[in-house]
Amino acid sequence: MNIVASTVVFTVDDPAGSRHFFTTYLGFREVLDTPDFTWLSRDDAAADILLRQRDLEQPRERIAQPVVAFAVTDLAKEYARLSVEGAPISRQLWRNPWGESLMRLTDPNGIVVELTEWIAPGGHPDVG
Repeated sequence: MNIVASTVVFTVDDPAGSRHFFTTYLGFREVLDTPDFTWLSRDDAAADILLRQRDLEQPRERIAQPVVAFAVTDLAKEYARLSVEGAPISRQLWRNPWGESLMRLTDPNGIVVELTEWIAPGGHPDVG
């Protein structure tokens, strides 16, 4: 198998809210918007995002908490930018002892986005 692309699909109550979140704070662009779904993409290695409208006539399915994680460079700079822009930060920037720095955002539909950067123990930046 040779995987040539990846798409993460979220079924949400408010696709417009998620579209705004991903395009405003995370640099995605709208590729296609239909009554049934919105397709978002970036020009880097991030997986595409497909936002499907949940059928409001059907009972809500019990599903796991959706989380999408993106490894980024210069997370401290992104954290500062997102803070200034008023992004919905749900977990402040912190650093684990093994060298991983991360933060979390939560979109209007409850999608958790984790931004992470690997830094060698003892390396910089020094985050909480």
